[in-house]
Amino acid sequence: MKIAVIGTGKTGGKVVELLGDTLSETFDQSNPPTAEKLKKSDAVIIFVPGDAVADIIDEVIASGIPAAWGSTGHDWPENLEDKVKANNTKWAIASNFSLGMNIIRKSIEAISAGSEILKDPEFHIHEVHHIHKKDAPSGTAISWKEWLDREAEVTSAREGDVKGIHELTLRTATEEITLRHKALDRALFAEGAIWAAKQLLNNSNIETGISTFGQLFDQVMEEQ
Repeated sequence: MKIAVIGTGKTGGKVVELLGDTLSETFDQSNPPTAEKLKKSDAVIIFVPGDAVADIIDEVIASGIPAAWGSTGHDWPENLEDKVKANNTKWAIASNFSLGMNIIRKSIEAISAGSEILKDPEFHIHEVHHIHKKDAPSGTAISWKEWLDREAEVTSAREGDVKGIHELTLRTATEEITLRHKALDRALFAEGAIWAAKQLLNNSNIETGISTFGQLFDQVMEEQ
């Protein structure tokens, strides 16, 4: 099994490091990916900024190989699912490749359901990332709000080299509940992306088309 990597920045570089002998080729601005080059690999892991997705997406589709996308801040085309299926391949798209984030997702869904019995609950989501992150709020914070499915204030901060901190606070007149996730090392995102790419390659139960990381996680857990 050989896996290519597009984007060798902070997180992509961790993917390259962890893949070791499984790495086939790396692509960046100095070595842009083409469909023909990508076809030499079994799968590809992609960590590029949202504004760079448009430059490579057609080549990734045309390659027909499974792809794990960790890019945020991009509006995916409405017909993307049809294009991926037409090439008989599988993609996983994530705002956050932390496997632990899926435990957080379940917790947020439980908080949302439980808040039904509380009097006038208010929700606040706050995220902190490094100063070089372009999109704000983060894709993960947006996902948290979607999982919560409630009105919530979302705020952002950019500080130093923070890997990622996300907090959900539920507040009423008489109590406060806080759920917090802190990334300690970017390796956790790299590990999750590699796990996803291997699932796309080796798990025959995953259908062609596009899955979110959460859907992939849930399906694998159900199969355990």
